[in-house]
Parts: sequence; structure tokens; C-alpha cells
Amino acid sequence: MPRSLLQGGYGMTTFPVQGFVAPGFERVRDVFARNFTDDIEVGASFSAVVRGETVVDLWGGYVDRACTRPWQTDTLVNVYSTTKGLAAIAFACLVDDGLLTYETPVATLWPELRAARDGLTVGQLLSHQAGLCGLRRSLAVEDLYDWRGMIGHLETEEPHWTPGAGAGYHAVLWGFLPGELVLRLTGQTLGTLLAKRIARPLGADVHLGLPDVEHGRVADLVGPNHARRQPDLAALAGLRLPPLYACALQNPSIRPWQDACSPTWRRAEIAAANAQANARGIARIYGAVADGGLLEGMRVLSPEAIRALTVQEVGDQDDLVLGRPMRRARGVMLNTLHQYGPNPDSFGHAGAGGSVGFADPARGLGVGYAMNQMQPGIETDTRGGRLIAAVYASLAAG
Repeated sequence: MPRSLLQGGYGMTTFPVQGFVAPGFERVRDVFARNFTDDIEVGASFSAVVRGETVVDLWGGYVDRACTRPWQTDTLVNVYSTTKGLAAIAFACLVDDGLLTYETPVATLWPELRAARDGLTVGQLLSHQAGLCGLRRSLAVEDLYDWRGMIGHLETEEPHWTPGAGAGYHAVLWGFLPGELVLRLTGQTLGTLLAKRIARPLGADVHLGLPDVEHGRVADLVGPNHARRQPDLAALAGLRLPPLYACALQNPSIRPWQDACSPTWRRAEIAAANAQANARGIARIYGAVADGGLLEGMRVLSPEAIRALTVQEVGDQDDLVLGRPMRRARGVMLNTLHQYGPNPDSFGHAGAGGSVGFADPARGLGVGYAMNQMQPGIETDTRGGRLIAAVYASLAAG
């Protein structure tokens, strides 16, 4: 079993690395191991599926900050906004079933929603154009567990911009919007839809609303302030963020250890931020959608539904919350800055701290990365980026 030895802030710590890589993908394993010794990794998993074949399945490190409990093959971790892409894939099942289209006016399904009254479409809702990036009232994390209460707040909230006329990242509140549509159309939750239609058929260990019996295999998140290397504080101090940033990302303020590791959080369905997953499960889901909706003989979506899911709704315009250009489809992010490899048609979603999942349809490639040490600062995570680059280098060499 390969092991990586780290000296420094964690003392003389040996990081076990387990799993396998297919011939030709050995460089991915090397990069994965170096993320522990040369970067800030504590515990992680990484997986890649190419045209239905798993070519990388790695895990290593520890599930706790003290590095006393090794990461296992079935360890789960909170993947924050990587959840959004997985939830959007599940939502696409409703399009496949003919229950709605992405052009359907939201008001015909949810007339109580104030933001939907002037023609907001389902596609615009999913692509962060509703103007409901944050509430003006102060929220506690506990408020997110009250579905009906949150829906009531969203229904009466005055949009921050004219719905459909701009886009701003709905960091925390996004999941309530498709979730309420799923509930109204099917009588089931978005988490149940994800489990029944996507995760279970594909054998993907991905959960939105984790049963208590599974909590024992979830890794503890390690907050960015505990990382072995910290960002340039002077550079952060000089950063200018749009006024809506705090409203969208800090109301409520979700603390990695105290909040996002609690049993109540793991049990809840917050489709913007709290899927419990591992890289293998994420890669299997994206591997299926990268290959026309099919994995190992199991079809979960039609090619037509996937094409509809990935139609661009938002182009290279500055996000009103994040302040930088973001290309968006119907709940998934399009490959704006090559964060999903070289193919501009790749799509997926990343999560706070570094997790990511994406599909590259040209190569039939699905990738998943999940870790517990959150990246400090707001820069692009280097660990996942190096692993993705290693996968593409392996494909090119093969």
C-alpha cells in the first residue's frame, strides 16, 4: 500500500493511499499522493470513469483533523455545492418524464412565488436568475431545516434584481427552488428523486438526506483556518466583492465543523450544499451523463434530456454575487475557465473547499473529487486541478 510521509505542522504523519488505477493512469496516483505531502490534503477520494470503465478509484488520508482514523473505501463527506450539479441531474428526470420543460413558466407550477410572476422560466430559475440569492431577513442555520418556513420566506421575498435579467449565485438557497417544484409535481423530495432515479440505479454512494445509520462513515470537515498553508492575507484584504456576496454566502454563516458536521445537517435535504458523497459515487453519476445517460447497461437519462440540461442559460457575464464571469446551464456550470479540463463543452459543479464533479461528453469522462480539508481563501483549489490535469495527460498519452 503506497504511503505518503509528511513532516511539519502535522508532525511525522504517514498518509495511507489506497485504491487502484488502470494501466496508463499511474501519474494520477502519484499526484494524489503528493497532495498529502506537498499540499494541504488530510483525507480525500478521487475517481474517474471513461466510457463506463472506472480507470481511477483512489482514497487516502484520514477522516479527522487529528489524523487518527483512516479514510476508508466507503467514507462519505459533505461536498457543499458539488451537490447542485447532482441535484440538477436528478431534476432532469422530470424533463425526461414530460412533467415540465426548461421553458415552462415557473408561475404555472408555483404561482405563490413572487419572483416568478413576470415570466421566469424553469431554466432561468435553475441558472441562478431568480433574484433570490439571499434573504434580507437574518437566518440561522437551523432555519434551513424548516422546509415550509424557508419556502414561505422565498415566496414573499422581493427579488434583488428583475428575474431573468441578470444572474447571481444562489449559494445556499438554490436547492429550495427546484426542490419545491419536485415536491409539487411528484409529491416526493429532491433527495428521494436523486436516490431512486440516479444514485441507486448507478450504485453511486451519494445521498441528499443521509439516514442516521450511515452517519458513522462520514468524514469530519476540516475548516480552511486549520489548513497547513494559509492564503496571502494582504491579497484577501484588498479583494473587492459585490454587495450581494454577504447576503448570498453568509446568511446564514455555515461553519464547517460546528454546523456542516452535525447530525441534523447530514439528515437534512439542502440541495445547494449538503450531499454526503464520495468521489466514486460522483464519478459514476457524471460518467453516466457523459456517455448519453448510460452506465454498465443502466440508463438513467435520455440523451435528449442531457442535451436540454446543458443548454447555456447564462453567458460570460459578471455574476452579481461573485463578481466574475460564469457560464451556466440548467443547474450545472459550463466550463468557463477550463476548471473541467480542456473541453469547453464539459459541465459539472464544484463545491466550497475544493470538491468537484464533472462530465466531458467528448471523452465519455466522469470525474469526482471529495475531500475534508477545505481550501483556504477563495482561489481555485490546486489539489483537484492537478488531479484533473493528470487524468487528461493520461488520456492523451494513451
